[in-house]
Amino acid sequence: MADREDGALLVQLAQWGSAMGIEEAQKAIWAESFDPDTASTDDVLVSRVLNWGETVGTLTKNGLLDTDLVLDWLWVSGLWSRVGPAAVKLREKQGVPELYENFEALATRQG
Repeated sequence: MADREDGALLVQLAQWGSAMGIEEAQKAIWAESFDPDTASTDDVLVSRVLNWGETVGTLTKNGLLDTDLVLDWLWVSGLWSRVGPAAVKLREKQGVPELYENFEALATRQG
């Protein structure tokens, strides 16, 4: 069950996201012209969403942030649907299946 600490951390994540330009990145990945199938981690905006999502996923995986609270706040599965293909391509290229696994797991949990 979420508590005040979870709420405070969630606000800090929102602030960090804002400071790193997560709104700009989300706007880009939701644009009609954005193609998830051709997206690349070379695109700084795609990487920004992936890194932010992986941080949120890691915090929830390790019980440092309430998962239900996060899933109520963010459409994680929607974000992953847009940038996940770029993450999968990078995994295959680097031979590292763990890349962005916590973001993907959180998105899968949301359905």
